[in-house]
Amino acid sequence: MPNLPNKDNKAKYVQETFNSIAKNYDLMNTLMSLGLDKSWRRLAVDRSELKAGGKGLDVCCGTGMLTMEQARVAGSAGSITGLDFSEKMLEVARQNIVNFHFKDTIRFIQGDAMDLPFENNEFDCATVGWGLRNVPDIAKAVGEMARVVKPGGKVVSLDMAQPMIPVFRELYWLCFNWAVPAVGKLFSGNKKAYAYLHDSARVFMHQKELAGIFAKAGLVEARCTNLCGGVVAIVEGRKPAAHY
Repeated sequence: MPNLPNKDNKAKYVQETFNSIAKNYDLMNTLMSLGLDKSWRRLAVDRSELKAGGKGLDVCCGTGMLTMEQARVAGSAGSITGLDFSEKMLEVARQNIVNFHFKDTIRFIQGDAMDLPFENNEFDCATVGWGLRNVPDIAKAVGEMARVVKPGGKVVSLDMAQPMIPVFRELYWLCFNWAVPAVGKLFSGNKKAYAYLHDSARVFMHQKELAGIFAKAGLVEARCTNLCGGVVAIVEGRKPAAHY
């Protein structure tokens, strides 16, 4: 059975976990996704409908990979904010953009996904990559992203999902159960932290259920798109003109 923190101590546990693996996080993502994580991030930003010169928010930004993808799309006239709970992940994010062409369009701040420090209707879009399963209250985090997005703007999540294809599903979980903790121990020396990443993905809600949470947050056109047979999914919704 997965060994996961309860809701009351999850925030502290997650912060400590990601602080401990920050330096190796990007390498591990690339290894575990066979390099597909880059194309998934590009697709997520494409679904956000961010335009050149736009103002984007990346929640649970981690090491800034998805934030940087937003910045590439928004260009030199854009303004992108990355927010994360882990100060160590943000340190790596700031290092990652030192030689990035659009570094001057990005700001990173430490903050809580469930209490975003922004005004209503501030951003053209909000993305979150592999982050919602780590917050204590998913509905509240989605509601906060919906609040700070402008009417007509998109909220987009990219995260692990629940494969539904028989046989493939069983084979995938068999490999996943072994590979993530083992590779995490090999490359980071922190098997416990990567066991958490494995366990949190294993029990994360179905992508259709997450789309339902988007709809309950007042987002319209809520839907999910499966990638790689449902190993990963993009869930998205649009803030209607009359919302908030």
